[in-house]
Amino acid sequence: MQISVTFKNLPPSEHLKTYVKEKLDRFDRLLDNPAEASVVLSVEKFRHIAEINITGDRLNLIGKEEINDMYSAIDMVMDKLEKQLKKGKQKTRERRGGAKSSIKDIPPEFMVNMAEDDHRPQIKITNIDYKPMDVEEAVMQMELLDDNFLVFTNAQTDRVNVLYRRKDGHLGLIQPSS
Repeated sequence: MQISVTFKNLPPSEHLKTYVKEKLDRFDRLLDNPAEASVVLSVEKFRHIAEINITGDRLNLIGKEEINDMYSAIDMVMDKLEKQLKKGKQKTRERRGGAKSSIKDIPPEFMVNMAEDDHRPQIKITNIDYKPMDVEEAVMQMELLDDNFLVFTNAQTDRVNVLYRRKDGHLGLIQPSS
């Protein structure tokens, strides 16, 4: 992220610059594409003002905060920008998903609240990677693992299959028909 820091009615301070850069570095993990940040730190009488504009690909975040302490103003404006960024990302996620939303898109906090409020069972989401293999190879993999099931792509049919351990100790195979 490219960062430019401007001081108004305030002597330039290297410590303030590094503080702002450290705070803005945490936005790099939240942003998909490179962005530019324009920071204006100013003092008017007793008010310390921090104004930050972040622009990037399909992104424009603006935050301004006035308070007695410059470091507090920077922290507060960063919190505002983080909320804006998360809200914007959530909106794009909802727009892209459209009617195709699935159980994966439900945030874990909502699922816990849903389980407590409605007395429904809590849903635990686990993402797994499955790879192409033969049924015999999947059986060998199941014997090595201590899991109750294995999801894999059948190398012969190119379809997703599930190999599971039955209650009687034998294995079962679920495969899509036709």
